[in-house]
Amino acid sequence: MASASNKKKIFNDPIYGFVSIPDELHFDIIEHPYFQRLRRIKQVSMTNLVYPGANHTRFAHSLGAMHLMRHAIQLLRGKGYNITNEELEAASVAILLHDSGHGPFSHTLENTIVQDISHEDLSLMVMQKFNKIYEGRLGLAIEIFTEKHPKGFLTKLISSQLDVDRIDYLKRDSFFTGVAEGSVNAERLLEMMEVVDNELAIEAKGIYSVESFIVARRIMYWQVYMHKAVLSAEYMLRNILKRAKLLSQERDLFATPALSFFLKNKNPFENDDPDCVLDKFCQLDDYDVMTAVKAWCDDEDRVLSELCRRLTNRHLFKIEMREGEFDLNYIEDIREKIAKLYGWSLEEADFMLLQGVSSNHAYHPKKPAINILYKDGTMKDISEASDQLNISVLSQPVVKHFICYPKELV
Repeated sequence: MASASNKKKIFNDPIYGFVSIPDELHFDIIEHPYFQRLRRIKQVSMTNLVYPGANHTRFAHSLGAMHLMRHAIQLLRGKGYNITNEELEAASVAILLHDSGHGPFSHTLENTIVQDISHEDLSLMVMQKFNKIYEGRLGLAIEIFTEKHPKGFLTKLISSQLDVDRIDYLKRDSFFTGVAEGSVNAERLLEMMEVVDNELAIEAKGIYSVESFIVARRIMYWQVYMHKAVLSAEYMLRNILKRAKLLSQERDLFATPALSFFLKNKNPFENDDPDCVLDKFCQLDDYDVMTAVKAWCDDEDRVLSELCRRLTNRHLFKIEMREGEFDLNYIEDIREKIAKLYGWSLEEADFMLLQGVSSNHAYHPKKPAINILYKDGTMKDISEASDQLNISVLSQPVVKHFICYPKELV
């Protein structure tokens, strides 16, 4: 056990420079295996198949978000807002653990490895586990995380349309992908924050930074997160896990103990001791999945092995995108061509035909607004206040339907 004097550590972060661990509680949480696991989970899943530098982790993002949270609160304190040391610690711990419930490859395998439970719910379970370990010291952090704390603006700093989570991941993801258009001015956004009627607002002179933030988010979604090749790879990985789960009901597949448990159990959090299941979940990371995928390249099941070989060697499926739905006859024709190409049944061919819908709101009009605060005390939603950009247009969801299938069909 490290002494208290040895728990004031500093990380050298490529985005912000030196990031400090503020106290013993933060140090002990970061040192815990549950949190160290985040070192082995990529922040942007399969994106490195398109942008080779995108190998940064949930661990680094969580530390970065913690750094921004503490900086934001210090700036708000400097403007006269009353935020106690206990609230600072709680908000800092809450954002540190906000992604602790992510499974392997982050959003890609959500509701695939474990069904009917979100990563936010799992993050809350991790916080509750830490609250037991540290004898109630995370009670206030859990209140803030679950929107039960009276100072609602602290929750908005964790989760809203302009929060420290989004600011960090946009800045970090744009840096590691090299997509410069996705970067945001974090310092300016935090400096412009105010609190009005328990809600966050941005000073009117910071409006252009907010506009840039919204545009950057739109760019990153379509150029990075929803890139065609990334979507193809992610949906291939989902189908690999679906096939593996199906086969695991009939026979033993090679897998680490933790992954094997979740392959064989459909809803373990409902049927087993949640505390025990959480412990197993917090043993899972990207390495479990990719080790299995590499081994399954030689599995006797021809569907599983074909998918795994393709993903391992980056022989990704062709992807077609359009605004409207695909004609059912067109999809059925592709399915039949796949079955003929491989000599498989139509049921097997289904695993080689991926279908999905991608959508994004750069700014969501039905969620709590980003408010712009004027000198006279009045406030406007950014969609009304913006004079340079038509935010109402950016508020419209962009919805694209897509199908993926082997390039050999073309």
